[in-house]
Amino acid sequence: MEKTKIEYLWHDKKRIWGLPISFTNYAISDDRFFEKKGVFNIEESELLLYRVKDISLKRSFWQRLCGVGTITIYSSDTDKSEQIVKNIAHPNEVKELLHRQIEKKKEEKGMGVTEFIQNGPVN
Repeated sequence: MEKTKIEYLWHDKKRIWGLPISFTNYAISDDRFFEKKGVFNIEESELLLYRVKDISLKRSFWQRLCGVGTITIYSSDTDKSEQIVKNIAHPNEVKELLHRQIEKKKEEKGMGVTEFIQNGPVN
């Protein structure tokens, strides 16, 4: 069986005091977000970007001092509707990269942006 190589647009580790010394890895490809954590027991998950509904960024005082931030990805995925990307370097740039890739994938799939307000959908 041939192993396919995934090209990542971005990858990083969860950082502790700004240093990449954890066993949690994050990556973004053209169409997916990946998380891999663990040393002996490894847990891997992926999220299709076109399923993302919203992204938020938080930077506490200590995170700003260490040059990191936490991005939360909200999706329509049934298994994992909230993906927390903790303590990554350059969080603003990563958030913008995610936004561009999400919009690109939704456009490719012909998915419009629909906001839901109390009385129903508004385009």
